[in-house]
Amino acid sequence: MADLFEAAGLTPHAPSPLAERLRPQTLAEVVGQDHLLGPDGAIGRMAQARRLSSMILWGPPGTGKTTIARLLAKAAGYEFMQLSAVFSGVADLKKAFEQARARRAAGQSTLLFVDEIHRFNRAQQDGFLPFVEEGIVTLVGATTENPSFELNGALLSRCQVFVLKRLDEDALTSLLAKAEAAEGRALPLDANARHALVALADGDGRYLLTLAETLFNIGSAKPLDTKELGQVLQKRSPAYDKDREGHYNLISALHKSIRGSDPDAALYWLCRMLDGGEDPLFIARRLIRAAAEDIGEADPMALVLANAAKDTYDFLGSPEGEIALAQLVVHLAAAPKSNAVYVAYKAAMKAARETGSLSPPAHILNAPTRLMKDLGYGKGYAYDHDAPEGFSGQNYFPDGMGRKKFYDPKGDGVEARIKDRLDRWAELRERRGR
Repeated sequence: MADLFEAAGLTPHAPSPLAERLRPQTLAEVVGQDHLLGPDGAIGRMAQARRLSSMILWGPPGTGKTTIARLLAKAAGYEFMQLSAVFSGVADLKKAFEQARARRAAGQSTLLFVDEIHRFNRAQQDGFLPFVEEGIVTLVGATTENPSFELNGALLSRCQVFVLKRLDEDALTSLLAKAEAAEGRALPLDANARHALVALADGDGRYLLTLAETLFNIGSAKPLDTKELGQVLQKRSPAYDKDREGHYNLISALHKSIRGSDPDAALYWLCRMLDGGEDPLFIARRLIRAAAEDIGEADPMALVLANAAKDTYDFLGSPEGEIALAQLVVHLAAAPKSNAVYVAYKAAMKAARETGSLSPPAHILNAPTRLMKDLGYGKGYAYDHDAPEGFSGQNYFPDGMGRKKFYDPKGDGVEARIKDRLDRWAELRERRGR
């Protein structure tokens, strides 16, 4: 066999990837997850007690989910079994459960690690329940997706969910130091390029080590600057799933930044979504909603401009049309805010559902026939244009329903003038006994 390796120019012990060689050997060596693995962390306490509960590890790629599961089994003295929901089916699950049952009969506990557990369908997820309940396996599932969306409630109720954080700059920097120690040489980067490399990893430790290995392999004679680093390494696509949680998190961040009157943050989230490949018309729809819901009558033109920006993008497409969305985002974020119409609409809808059988008062009903006139339709109607100050103050609510106040203007922007008018009309209504 050795001759075959030599003939191919290989050795039987070809080196493994840098990320694999630097895989932590104890939980204490895992970086960036001290909130879970430290002495006071939930998982750290389990390891110390050597008694594990089933759990779901939820976090971005490259944050140590697989490593933590493997080391947790080692620390607690459990047998480690690994399956991937991408490659495993019902037969693989049955085999794993049978083996775990046999180990349990022999007094050995089993930690079953399921990578990408959210890819199992609902029926497959239900298949775990009896084995988790009986303690035949301690389940550790790993997912990059929000478990509350992707996993059965029954399975979630039997597992603790632990959130892993994307690795921060300190954690990533410590990984680079370990990589350099393992290689016995420094990365061929100047200070700015080194900082750019950490930013390029975007919180993913495994990806950072893959990039570092590429740089070690090129063997540059002189340190690379940021421009040269960019020529060697390709920009990573942003982690953004348009049909999953990232989609909803970022559009929520954009909307709330607008509501919070922060145009800079709103522009940032807009660009994050556009750079991630989001459909600009999806963004435009949310911006139209924000114009109606959060700006409202404080700046009535906001809704007009929102529709204009949508039409502009529809006409120009990308990238030119994206400027119209950026202009709209700034306008909405910088505009005076009022949700008074939104609040009034919800209150009025509630009242309408509670009193949906009440008829309008007779004096505001049309009377196109003599019978309707004889019944009093339209009798006593006051034509507001002929009333003093153009306001009659008549009651327009149904008979049997007291007057309600749904709309309470905030008094900012254009709505300040509306508030003044409504206050004056309320005064006239009271004075005229209406």
